Amino acid sequence: MVVALLLLVFLLGLAVGSFLNVVIHRVPRGESVVTPASRCPRCGTPIRARHNLPVLGWLILRGRCADCGTPISARYPLVELGTGLLFAALTWRLDRLGRLPAAPAYLWFAAIGISLALIDLELRKLPNAIVLPSYPVIAVLLTGAAAWQHDWWPLARAGLGAALLFGFFLLLVLIAPAGMGWGDVKLAGLLGGVLAYLSWSALLIGGFSAFVLGAVVGIAAMSVGRAGRKTALPFGPFMIAGALLAIFFADPLAAAWRRLMG
Repeated sequence: MVVALLLLVFLLGLAVGSFLNVVIHRVPRGESVVTPASRCPRCGTPIRARHNLPVLGWLILRGRCADCGTPISARYPLVELGTGLLFAALTWRLDRLGRLPAAPAYLWFAAIGISLALIDLELRKLPNAIVLPSYPVIAVLLTGAAAWQHDWWPLARAGLGAALLFGFFLLLVLIAPAGMGWGDVKLAGLLGGVLAYLSWSALLIGGFSAFVLGAVVGIAAMSVGRAGRKTALPFGPFMIAGALLAIFFADPLAAAWRRLMG
């Protein structure tokens, strides 16, 4: 049963990943994600249905447009495959935690997280068109999960966590506006909700990990000459990576800390 579910979720993730490629390209440019149909950016020829299969389409085309031969970035199949794998991994993790009814909320979070991370890396922005609608979507999905399991404390904890992490990032941006953007503040509330729904440990570790990951990558970039002391790195990807790290490892990390302190 679980294996069949994971396979189904993986296939869903492949399809969603294909759509995310459209979102990543069009949303920051203010374009519709519905029309026109996907087409080659160079020759403008619409992509044929048989070439639009996630991952397989890129392999069939050998990474090039079927009409003009323009190279197609490997990012497209990687996003599709990565989304499928992350969907399956999150579903497995939530099943282990006894929170499988919350899977739709976390799959939504995974989808927007991938989109936001790649957009922020490329354009240094976290579009409101993705972040803000995700608040009511995730709230409704988590409410449904809480009702399904007749357990309302995780939902209340999610609301508190969203407010706490949002408030913390708001304080940071007010104290040091040059070090963080308002998009990070808006994203923080979402992360606080999905993390606190699982546990306070997930909220603490997820919020803290973003700064650790940012510092490590920043130091590494400076050590190889790719950045200087004043180079601004997009923080959204570190926030999302820290949240995913906490979802998978907060419990064992918290247990290890308790053993160390006890």
